[in-house]
Amino acid sequence: MATPRRILAVFNPAAGGDRHVRFERVVSALRGHGCAVSVIETTAPGHAEAIARDTPTSTYDLIVAAGGDGTVNEIVNGLTGKDAVLGLMPLGTANVLADEIGFNHNPADVARTLAFGPITTIRVGRANGRRFTMMAGVGFDANVVHGVSLALKKRIGPLAYVWQAIKQAASGGFEVCDVSIDGVAYRPTSIVVCKGRRYGGPFIAAPEANLADDRFHAIVMSGRGWLSVLRYGIALVMGRLAKLHDVQLVAGREVRVNSPAGHPVQADGDIIATLPVHITIDPEAVRLVVPG
Repeated sequence: MATPRRILAVFNPAAGGDRHVRFERVVSALRGHGCAVSVIETTAPGHAEAIARDTPTSTYDLIVAAGGDGTVNEIVNGLTGKDAVLGLMPLGTANVLADEIGFNHNPADVARTLAFGPITTIRVGRANGRRFTMMAGVGFDANVVHGVSLALKKRIGPLAYVWQAIKQAASGGFEVCDVSIDGVAYRPTSIVVCKGRRYGGPFIAAPEANLADDRFHAIVMSGRGWLSVLRYGIALVMGRLAKLHDVQLVAGREVRVNSPAGHPVQADGDIIATLPVHITIDPEAVRLVVPG
């Protein structure tokens, strides 16, 4: 039998809905497996990052991000430079990293993975020095994230992004970006730099991307207007985004976007910077518990 793990669960209580119930079920199942579980609830943006940063690595075998993409991103940044293992308890609006590694969201299965799952290493990106696990975006993609209503996001979840994308497409704003990927210049209206295959949850956007790889796969999109947005959305759902004539999939290790200056940069679904941005592979790998 494996030695029961000592687990710190960092939980975002603002998640709402039935997520509190699912969280308690996972914690109860973990304790049933013999794990010692401590819980810290976050109180404000940035708190999860501070918890991960300030927790001694010898105290716990696993630091679990109990929430969505934002909670995962904060904890990954808080663990920079630390010999710690990350675990996932997907509870938020979306948890794309959990979908990427094949998590079953059933509480019993989540607990079994956290208690007994193997540990692997993944490579993550950095955008202006801040880590991200799945993707960073500039252009239409980032403008949607920047404009989405938090209140609407709490009410309708991922559909809030769909509604904001429709509003964004109707209002125009498809400015050209000055992009360089490994020194090669591009002039798209939007670029999403992917570390994993998925975007927005279950949708495969970059089919050749690999979390263990030391490269990105950048989706370079040149379309303008609401018809292009509609085409991109349908193609994404069908897993055919990279096959469109005005979309390129470019592998690389360094991405620079210099203009339009001051425009937002999103990473893992949150705005983390404004242009210009320098995106690289983080030299430090992240240790992660995955389903067996």
